[in-house]
Amino acid sequence: MHKKTLLIKNARIVNEGTIFEGDVLIEDQIIKEISSSISVKNSNVTLIDAENNYLIPGVIDDQVHFREPGLTHKATIETESRAAIAGGITSFIEMPNTNPQATTIDKLEAKFQIAQKTSSANYSFMFGGTNDNLDEILKVDPLKVAGLKLFLGSSTGNMLVDNPEVLEKIFKSTDLLISVHCEDEDTIKQNTARYMVTYGDDIPVKFHPEIRSAEACYISSSKAIALAKKTGARLHVFHLSTAKETALFSNKKALKDKKITAEVCIHHLWFSDEDYDKKGTLIKWNPAVKSAKDRAALWKALLNDKIDVIATDHAPHTLEEKSNNYTKAPSGGPLVQHGLVAMMEAHHNGKISIEKMVEKMCHNPAILFQIEKRGYIREGYFADLVLINPNNPWTVNKDNILYKCGWSPFESSTFKSRVTHTILNGTIVYENGNFTNQKAAMRLTFNR
Repeated sequence: MHKKTLLIKNARIVNEGTIFEGDVLIEDQIIKEISSSISVKNSNVTLIDAENNYLIPGVIDDQVHFREPGLTHKATIETESRAAIAGGITSFIEMPNTNPQATTIDKLEAKFQIAQKTSSANYSFMFGGTNDNLDEILKVDPLKVAGLKLFLGSSTGNMLVDNPEVLEKIFKSTDLLISVHCEDEDTIKQNTARYMVTYGDDIPVKFHPEIRSAEACYISSSKAIALAKKTGARLHVFHLSTAKETALFSNKKALKDKKITAEVCIHHLWFSDEDYDKKGTLIKWNPAVKSAKDRAALWKALLNDKIDVIATDHAPHTLEEKSNNYTKAPSGGPLVQHGLVAMMEAHHNGKISIEKMVEKMCHNPAILFQIEKRGYIREGYFADLVLINPNNPWTVNKDNILYKCGWSPFESSTFKSRVTHTILNGTIVYENGNFTNQKAAMRLTFNR
C-alpha cells in the first residue's frame, strides 16, 4: 500500500522564531522533510501550491468550552471542533464544567468517547477539581489527560473550590498541571449587591468590569500563586484580564522551566470597556473585559513573555440566553473560528509579529502541556499545519459563522487574513472555505 503523500510548495514557513521560504513533504500523518525545494518524486503526491502564503503549525487552544454533554443546545464537540478547524485550531483542550461535570474518571472517559466519534480536531480534556473529589484527582493518569482545572473564588456551573484546606491538599498531592480561574467570590457578591440597590436586576452591562473587578481578580490570583509557591505545585493562571495581575508573573526563566505561568485570551486583547455600549452582553465574559489601560498592559506582558499563551476561552451561549438582562445573561462567547484571524489583524496593525503569535498560540501550549510531537513544524512531528493568506479580506456575518449558536462578537468586523487550508495529521480537512469531511482527529498524547 502506498503511503499517502502531500507536498506543500512555495510556503512562507513560520516556525521557532523565523520565517523562511520553502517546501514541506508529508507522508501519512508525519512531516517527512522540510527544505528550500522538494521535487515531486511520483504521481501519487497531492500538491498544494502555497503561493507565498504563511504556513504555521496548527493552533493549540488550551481553553475551550464545547458544552457537551448536557448543554448541547449551546454547542457540541462536533459543531465547535469544525468551527475550530475553519479557524486554524487543530487541537483543543476542553473544560470540565459540562453537565454532568467531568469530576470523576468515568465522566471524563465519557467525554473522550464523544470526541473520538465526533471531533474534527485533535482533543484532550481537563479533569475538574471540587471540594470533595481528591480521591478521583489522584486516579488521573497524567499521560492521558491535559491537566486539572480548578475554579477558585468564582465558578460557572457550581464547581467552586473554596475550602482552603482542600485546596492546599490538592496543590500538594497532584503532579498534574493545575489551571485556575481566579476571581474572588466575596468581592463580586458585595459589588453585585451594591449595584442592585441602584438598578435592581437590570444593571447596565458597562458596570460588569466594576462588579467583577480588577481587585476581585488580583485577590484570587495572588492567593493561588502564593499557594503554588508554598507547595511547589505547577500552576497555570487562565485568562488574565488586568494590568495589576501582570506584576505577579515573571519572564526570568524559559517557559519549560517555569512553575507559574499565565494565559491571555483574544477578547481581553481585542475589546475594552468602551465596547460595552455597542456590544452589550455579547462581550460579557468572566473575567470581564476591562479598561483600555488593562488591555495595553496585557499586550505588554504578552510581548515581554510574562504571559506565555494566547487562548480563546470559547464559551458559547444562545442569542436568546444572551438577550436577557445583565444578571440573567450568561458570561462567555464563541471565538474558535475567529481567534487566529483576529491575531493576524493585530499583526497587520503592528501589535505583534507573526513569529511571536505562533510562539504564543502553537509552540508554547505544546511546551506548557508537554504535548507530544505537535505545536511545531519539525521533521518527525505530526503534520498539523495551517495556511494563511494574509491579504484576502472577508467580513464576519451570519452566513459564514459556523458556531452552533450562530453569532459572534466579531460580527461585521472585516479581517484581512483568511485560513485557506487546515491540515490535520497529514490530511487536508479544510480547503478554501470547504470541509473535506475526512476524519483525521486524534486524542492528544503527552510526553511527561
